[in-house]
Amino acid sequence: MTPPEILVVTGVSGAGMSTALKTLEDLGWEVVDNLPLALLDRLLSASPPAGAAHEARPLALGIGTRTRAFDADRAIELIAQLRHDGRPIELLFLDCASNELERRYDETRRRHPLAQDRPARDGIARERELLAPLRDVADRLIDTTRLAANALSQRIRQAYARDGLSEPTLTIRSFGFSRGLPGDADLVFDMRFLRNPHWDPALRPGTGLDPDVVAYIAEDPAYEEAVGRIEDLLLLLIPRYRAEGKAYVSIAIGCTGGKHRSVHVADRIARRLREAGFSPTVFHRDLVAARQDGGRPRDGSMSKAP
Repeated sequence: MTPPEILVVTGVSGAGMSTALKTLEDLGWEVVDNLPLALLDRLLSASPPAGAAHEARPLALGIGTRTRAFDADRAIELIAQLRHDGRPIELLFLDCASNELERRYDETRRRHPLAQDRPARDGIARERELLAPLRDVADRLIDTTRLAANALSQRIRQAYARDGLSEPTLTIRSFGFSRGLPGDADLVFDMRFLRNPHWDPALRPGTGLDPDVVAYIAEDPAYEEAVGRIEDLLLLLIPRYRAEGKAYVSIAIGCTGGKHRSVHVADRIARRLREAGFSPTVFHRDLVAARQDGGRPRDGSMSKAP
């Protein structure tokens, strides 16, 4: 079994290490910050957490001058030893111009960790000396002087996103407009333009899970092109959401009552996404309530149309 990838993240304080590590965590990496180097062997030999979704998740280690017993030369020796042992490991160094670091510390009114009682510039200069050996051997250097936090996060995503590791959680939910829009929906598609099985007395008691109801809906002249275009749109958008780091994507498919059209279309779209390699979860929010409405005695009283 190939050992999991290791990324050592270091750099000058204020250059964006917290942003980089948070982005890596969002990408599915296991992140450990400020681990004392003496404990590294113990961490690497430890079993993954119980129930971990990815037993061989890549590991990001944040180290810096705030790490207990920090020693740049010792860190370089450990990295070299891990490479010798066959572990894939990379060193990322985040740098930033000193005047920009001073501006950031002044703006946030935070003290530099190496200059608690002196001007920030003194701590910045001292830290550069301590980190110079790591900067010299870094595999990748990112200068954040002119990068906003979002731009740095995007750079990290482009470099360290891994297939199958950071897929967004997809939810497809059918619903009835008569019972209100789902409050957490990112995308809403309205199926009320399709022919409605509610108006066929033989189909009214059924649901969008029944083959005869599905066949009736599919006979609508606009059905195939419209639903196909929605599926194509989602196949375009979901990878874009993933690239932007969106962890959850909620897709809502609605019709009048949430019993026929929305239920079928939600199931069809879910199948198409699964065929494309995604893993959506499907909920039919109003199906039980709509069945109850549809089960009222046929005494001429009005009922909601699904």
